[in-house]
Amino acid sequence: MKNIFFFEAMLTPKIITFIYWLCLLSVVVGGVGLMFYGEFFRGLLGLVIGGVFTRVCFEMIIIAFKNNEYLRKIAEKP
Repeated sequence: MKNIFFFEAMLTPKIITFIYWLCLLSVVVGGVGLMFYGEFFRGLLGLVIGGVFTRVCFEMIIIAFKNNEYLRKIAEKP
């Protein structure tokens, strides 16, 4: 808990991971919903493109936090 209060550890990547899974779940529900309502190929396309797009967007966000982590490791080296 001390790490979070003194900014030793980042809390945002954990929150972003949770939001990623919520977005991915909504893409799956939307795609399957379209498939059941007669738009099978549109739902399948939505699943594939939506899943890939969601993953790429969240990876771009995580890269910023990973860069911070790597810079911290470099700065701590003697």
